[in-house]
Amino acid sequence: MLRTVNRVLLGLAGLVLVCGGGAVLAAGTGLAVPSWWPWRGKGDVLLSVADRNRWRGEGWWWPTVIAVLAVVVVLALWWLLAQARRARLAEVLVDSGDGEGALLRGRALEGAVAAEAGALEGVAHAQVALTGRRSAPRARIALLMEPHAAPDEVLGRFTDETLAHARDSAGLAELPAEVRLRAVGHRAERVS
Repeated sequence: MLRTVNRVLLGLAGLVLVCGGGAVLAAGTGLAVPSWWPWRGKGDVLLSVADRNRWRGEGWWWPTVIAVLAVVVVLALWWLLAQARRARLAEVLVDSGDGEGALLRGRALEGAVAAEAGALEGVAHAQVALTGRRSAPRARIALLMEPHAAPDEVLGRFTDETLAHARDSAGLAELPAEVRLRAVGHRAERVS
């Protein structure tokens, strides 16, 4: 949900910036712009001399504008870095017994857990994502269950078998997991 909202807001912000920048560029180059647009020609400016001088006598005005713009820039950079960071774990550190350790690709472990979970009776589909640090991974699992499946049995078998196999094969002391169960959409069965 948050990912969808993030993408919609990013798309709207991009659309507003492209449309606004294009309209200012069109007015600046002398192209035809709508009658309601505030800047119509090459000589128009964003802030007129009167607008710029209106607050010049107030000592708080320009420091406030600069501080607000600095906060906006810092927030925009923080948001950009938050978008660029990876949500998934790229590799897991496996204790190989020689003191060096080995690296296991996160996608490989995710695929193995998803395949084994998908083979469980009552599971239609499984998705796995590893997060956290490479020395202390965490798993987020989404299990799509068949209509006839019992959630407690599926969760018990997943925890006792699939998650235990993943933890043991990676040599991890623990592998905390968040499991979300959903049922496959299906039509109601008729009772005769």
